[in-house]
Amino acid sequence: MSRRCMITGKGVMSGNNVSHAKNRTRRRFLPNVQDTSLYSDSLKRWVKLRASAAGLRTVEHKGGFDSFLTSTASTKLDPVLRPVKAQVEKALEAKAA
Repeated sequence: MSRRCMITGKGVMSGNNVSHAKNRTRRRFLPNVQDTSLYSDSLKRWVKLRASAAGLRTVEHKGGFDSFLTSTASTKLDPVLRPVKAQVEKALEAKAA
């Protein structure tokens, strides 16, 4: 299971621990990725995904999971979320018709 956010694409970064004597040793910066479920109003079901805390804030800022999916280009979405976006758009079209 990779440490990558499905919403923002944040992943592991690397850098240095720097001591007082300026000795440098490599370290990893891990994103705050959690297994979570977001509710889709148009699909009327929960969608499981791995999202960082910043990713969840992004979804809330965009106005919910459905509006986040519809406002984000498919090329920028995680491959797992692309079929979910298609289902949401289809459900919204059916509701509008």
